[in-house]
Amino acid sequence: MALMFFVVTLTINAQSANVMVGGEAMLPAKNIVDNAVKSKVHTTLVAAVTAAGLVETLQGKGPFTVFAPVNDAFENLPEGTVETLLKPENKATLTKVLTYHVVAGKYDFNALAALIKKGTKSVTTVSGGKLMIKMNGARNIQITDENGAVANVSTYDVYQSNGVIHTIDAVLLPKM
Repeated sequence: MALMFFVVTLTINAQSANVMVGGEAMLPAKNIVDNAVKSKVHTTLVAAVTAAGLVETLQGKGPFTVFAPVNDAFENLPEGTVETLLKPENKATLTKVLTYHVVAGKYDFNALAALIKKGTKSVTTVSGGKLMIKMNGARNIQITDENGAVANVSTYDVYQSNGVIHTIDAVLLPKM
């Protein structure tokens, strides 16, 4: 009986660790892509990752930290931007924009907050650009791109088998 209680408790605790994003549970045992394709609020991001040929990379070992813009963030870009980026002839630009949202390593909220507390004001993206990070309240980190656009994290610490995702409300753009 005690063993059964222990197993049930472990199962409940494991299930409660799953973060809901886009109406779906994000499973820590799955990789970044496998979870992202389930999220109804990241369909544009998934389409872009596919068009850029980054699926295999983001399914790789990592670890990666991904700042994942929601569909609304893409809709707030100037009209025609997404359609233009998704054209095959713009694959290099699309790849640069997407990899600007990825940092090598696993930086959950606590790790990012610790960097900020130590005086670190930026993180380097996989594309080689910089994202400025700062605290905006006790439990809010703001991310500013190289052009001055600001994104807020709406969902922190969506753990993956190969890293962590933070859902953001704006698309970050590198200097082109």
